[in-house]
Amino acid sequence: MLQEFKSFIMKGNVLDLAVGVIIGAAFGKIVNSAVNDLIMPVVGLFMGKVDFSNLFVTLSGGSFPTLAAAKEAGVPTLNYGIFLNTAIDFVIMALVIFMIIKAANKVRKAEEAAPAPPGRECPFCKSAVHDEATRCPNCTSELR
Repeated sequence: MLQEFKSFIMKGNVLDLAVGVIIGAAFGKIVNSAVNDLIMPVVGLFMGKVDFSNLFVTLSGGSFPTLAAAKEAGVPTLNYGIFLNTAIDFVIMALVIFMIIKAANKVRKAEEAAPAPPGRECPFCKSAVHDEATRCPNCTSELR
């Protein structure tokens, strides 16, 4: 059973998934920091330093100056301000991720569009061979 478990863990898919999760967690921290530390302060400045987190409705009908005061009193609340903050964070994070992926795709397309090295096809194995080569590096056939 131990050997079977070792075989399962060492499969490429499991290792790839583990690396993906770890990289994803680190990337998530970077995106969260970009949103919370760089973008949200600018958005808050343009919106007049509005803080949605204190927007709420008490379900029991009382009046409280802040959400913390309502929670301290044990009153049930509908916290729509926190939901608005979370929704705005999501939209901004999605925009940041979109821009990062768009930039990565642009770099990838530039790499793919790079011109292929000059060459010809080997008449024997059909692999690419440099124009000045006298032998095929794959099948070692003599080229004319």
